[in-house]
Amino acid sequence: MLLLVTGILAGILGSILGIGGGIILTPFLTLVMGLDIKYAIAASIVCVIATSSGATIAYLKDDMLNLRVAMFLEIATTIGAIVGALLSGVVPTGFLFILFGGFLLFSVVNMVQKLRGKAEKNSTKAAEDSLAEKLKLNGSYYDKVLDKQIDYQVEKVPGGFAMMFGAGIASGLLGIGSGVFKVTAMDTIMKMPLKPSSATSNLMMGVTAAASATVYFFSGAILPQIAAPLALGVLAGATMGSRIMQRLKPIVIRMIFIPILLFMGIQMVLRGFGVMI
Repeated sequence: MLLLVTGILAGILGSILGIGGGIILTPFLTLVMGLDIKYAIAASIVCVIATSSGATIAYLKDDMLNLRVAMFLEIATTIGAIVGALLSGVVPTGFLFILFGGFLLFSVVNMVQKLRGKAEKNSTKAAEDSLAEKLKLNGSYYDKVLDKQIDYQVEKVPGGFAMMFGAGIASGLLGIGSGVFKVTAMDTIMKMPLKPSSATSNLMMGVTAAASATVYFFSGAILPQIAAPLALGVLAGATMGSRIMQRLKPIVIRMIFIPILLFMGIQMVLRGFGVMI
C-alpha cells in the first residue's frame, strides 16, 4: 500500500512537470525503504514508462502535446544515449555532473526571471524560425485556464536538438533521467509554452525509458514485487496529474518546477566534486 500511494503521488507530480517521477521514487526507495540503488533505478525506469503512458493518452486526447517536436527531438536523445553508452568509462563522469548541474542552475535563474516578469514577453512569443517552419514544428493548444486556443512558434531548433543530444549522452553515461533537460530545452531554448513542453516531455521519456528498461530486465534488476505496485500507482497518478496540469496556470507550474531544478542542479554539481548528499 505504501508503494502504491507513493506511486500515485510520484505519477501526479511527474506528469504535471514532465519529469517522469523518478526523482521522487529513487530517493524514496533507497533512503526510506533501504533498497539497493540498482534495483531502485530499475523500478523508477519502469515507472517512467507508466507515467509516460498514462499522461500521454490524456494529452493526446486533449491535443496538448506536439508530436512532431517529440519525434524530431527523440532522434537526438536516442543517438546521444547510444554515444553516451559507448563513451562510458572514457569521459570523466564528474565533469558531466558539473556541466549539467551548472546548466540546471542557470535554468533556475532563467525561470525566476520569468516569474518576475522580466522575460515573460520572450517566453510567450518566439521569433520566426525557418527550420521550424520547414519541419512544421509550430503548434497550438487549448488552454483551459484562459479558455482559448493558443498558437505558438518554435525557435532555435538546432539549440534544442543539441541540448537533447547532451541529455541523451548524460542518460547513457550517468543513468539519470532526462525529463528535466527535455522540459528545459523546449521551454527555455526553443521557447515553447510550458504546458505543451511538459506534455511533450512525457511522451519522449517513455520512448527513451523503454530502451533502458529492456537492459535492466535482462540483467535481472527489475523486481516485480517493487516495480508492479509502484507502476500501478504511477499510472493512476499520471492520469490524474495530466488533468490537473491543464487547470494550473504556467506560473504555478514554474513555482513547483524551480525548487526541483535547484535541488537537482546543486546535487549534480556536488556529486561532480565527489560530495554525496
